Amino acid sequence: MEWKEQGAAGAVFDFIFEYVEEVKELLSSDLWENIFLNCSKNEVLIFWLLYRKREVNMTEIAEYIHVPLNTATGIVNRMEKGGFIVRTRSTEDKRVVLIGFSEKGMAQFEKLVRELTRYGMKIFGSLTKEEMELFYKVAAKVKDILKEERKAEEAPRKVRKIMIE
Repeated sequence: MEWKEQGAAGAVFDFIFEYVEEVKELLSSDLWENIFLNCSKNEVLIFWLLYRKREVNMTEIAEYIHVPLNTATGIVNRMEKGGFIVRTRSTEDKRVVLIGFSEKGMAQFEKLVRELTRYGMKIFGSLTKEEMELFYKVAAKVKDILKEERKAEEAPRKVRKIMIE
């Protein structure tokens, strides 16, 4: 069954698909090539955490991105291999390994933030007060819906008992 045959869901998909097709040609090549540094969601979240805190340990990373420690370690290994982050020993406790941006990683992330900020300022600067208020209301609704979905996913599942004879 094609999306067009699926009613409202198909209309939403068609709108998003067409919008992306039109906008992708309008974005600068620098931004398009560097959006999220070709990283996974977890890598982007780690970049965000590092940008905010500058240095973190592996436990903080694992908790922030909601993955087991061994998964976080694998992600950090890939990011370190790419030259975006560095590991250093804490000066207070040599047993603690801290993760931080490398010069390359910080420069790349700051470039991305500047570019996204520039676009954001142009977009939001063109909106009226009423449009901004509407935008914030829509953004809040989107967040609420995502929260509801997360709660539904995390709801305890009933354990089905199977009688064995």
